[in-house]
Amino acid sequence: MTASAGKPIEGKATAKLFMHGRSQAVRLPKEFRFEGNEVRVSKVGDKVILEPLEKEPFDVEAWRARLDALGARDFLPDGLPDDPPLEPDDSISFD
Repeated sequence: MTASAGKPIEGKATAKLFMHGRSQAVRLPKEFRFEGNEVRVSKVGDKVILEPLEKEPFDVEAWRARLDALGARDFLPDGLPDDPPLEPDDSISFD
């Protein structure tokens, strides 16, 4: 978690809960604000954890599933051909 100035912070504070439409929302103190518009929410036991989305690794399978849902993978071949083996080149020296 980073403060708005980008400095890592640690600690605890009290945050206010309120209703926004039919959803519960949390008003984070200024020093706990996130950059961006979304965070990942997970629950472990009775704890709710908020994490910035950019910490997640690129999920290839999730993108494939999205492309499949859109029908956008129809143009992709089922497999790509292997590159032919390279021939040795004795003219290259690393000395």
